[in-house]
Amino acid sequence: QVQLVESGGGLVQPGGSLRLSCAASRSIFSFYAMGWYRQAPGKQRELVASIISGEGINYADSVKGRFTISRDNAKNTVYLQMSSLKPEDTAVYYCNARGIGSTTWGQGTQVTVSS
Repeated sequence: QVQLVESGGGLVQPGGSLRLSCAASRSIFSFYAMGWYRQAPGKQRELVASIISGEGINYADSVKGRFTISRDNAKNTVYLQMSSLKPEDTAVYYCNARGIGSTTWGQGTQVTVSS
């Protein structure tokens, strides 16, 4: 059973940047999909970005051109670089790992964009 721990969230002003990290307790090489999701108060959890083996990278339309997802298999870590942040990006951000027959979530990290 893998554990995912997110970090890097916090309070940032509009237009600012943050980098989220998702550290796995073991190798992420076997996971065919790694992704970031977010959930704002009163809203459903939504996909932000994902890396899927054999398919490439996908982004939500709302973050295209501003966010970048990457994975470092050697460090068992997935990153989400967020730039030009907007108040509507405020949410709890969750890391997700999908393997054959399994899905694992991290505990989430709060991102607040406010002046």
